[in-house]
Amino acid sequence: MNSDKFIKNKTALITLIAACLVVLISLGVRQTFGLFFMDLNKSLGVTNTEFGLAIGIQMLGWGFTGPIFGAIADKYGGHKAISLAFIFYILGVYFLYSGPNTGIFFQINLGLFIGIGLGGTAISIPMSIVGKHFPLSNRTIAMSIVTSVGSFGYFISPLYATYSLSNNGWVETLYIFSIFLIIGFVIAFFVRSPSLNQSPEKPSDQTTLGSLKEAFRNKSYILLTAGFFVCGFHITLVGTHVPMYVVDRGLEGWTAAMILSLVGFFNIFGSLTSGFLSAKMSKKIILSAIYFLRGVSIILFISLPPSNISAFIFGASFGFLWLSTVPATVGIVAHLFGTKFLGLLYGIVFLSHQVGSFFGAYLGGLFHDLYGSYDYAWYLAIALSIFAGIIHLPIIEKPVNRLLTS
Repeated sequence: MNSDKFIKNKTALITLIAACLVVLISLGVRQTFGLFFMDLNKSLGVTNTEFGLAIGIQMLGWGFTGPIFGAIADKYGGHKAISLAFIFYILGVYFLYSGPNTGIFFQINLGLFIGIGLGGTAISIPMSIVGKHFPLSNRTIAMSIVTSVGSFGYFISPLYATYSLSNNGWVETLYIFSIFLIIGFVIAFFVRSPSLNQSPEKPSDQTTLGSLKEAFRNKSYILLTAGFFVCGFHITLVGTHVPMYVVDRGLEGWTAAMILSLVGFFNIFGSLTSGFLSAKMSKKIILSAIYFLRGVSIILFISLPPSNISAFIFGASFGFLWLSTVPATVGIVAHLFGTKFLGLLYGIVFLSHQVGSFFGAYLGGLFHDLYGSYDYAWYLAIALSIFAGIIHLPIIEKPVNRLLTS
């Protein structure tokens, strides 16, 4: 496959680069929130349960607005949807450090505003726009590039946040993050949907309502949506509560930052591997394997004696599996239904992901406050790994009849 065939036109190239940068900034900032808990606890009196609730609301806001921003992107263009979402993201971070930022305002800022911002800036919308520019043969590879570059934000942001929190404090750190978000707002204008003559697919007269009816009548779509719930539970439980978990087990705070950085670093390779394999073999088998392996990674992490080595192995292994689900999941949606309403249909699948994220964030904090440990949260995560590994196997990777007969 040469570059001429992979990049069809200038718009596709610019969109791919801009989408990568948008996701890098959005996910990079998002990945650090778990590291702020200790400072927010001391400065604002936020409890573990309150923090978990705010992250849970953030996940729900991210999920419920994803289909809305997806519909906006499908109808009016990706750049408009992403730019609008960045406004909410910027406001959430600004009010979080400048106030009002206690009580209900803490939930609104960290939870609602930032959650809405993530609904349009994080991985789902930029990736769906990129997917519209590429044919089935290399679509998952292009989308995995977006995921892997976003993963680099996962890698560097915890390291920077740890340094900045120690030397500058949490207020200054959030102020710097707001500057990066403003840069992302500008870059968002270059994430453009393809014109009719640039799209690799034939024009379709299907309506939005028609696409929704078609999707929800498809059993494979329902199974995929149910399985993605587990992905959200896993990554939000780890991203939000691992910093506290390793401290509870006697390790130092920098170990938590290193775990999150390793997650980001190895996710680069996991995402690229998933995207490449998804273009060559069954996507459902890839997804099933990822979920089973996540369960193994968690079992080893909580069973082995606490040490930096076991923590770093967990960060590397879970990182390789972190967002590697995304190219295959989006790829199945696009393969089943085409790309005209990809933003909306993947946004609904991602809503299930974010419902899982809510429970991962909230139940992790709740179990810790009730029982003094995260054990029950980890046991639930392992059970869900088995569930997700099984539920993906009956998926039928075949385009709907509408695409086969068109």
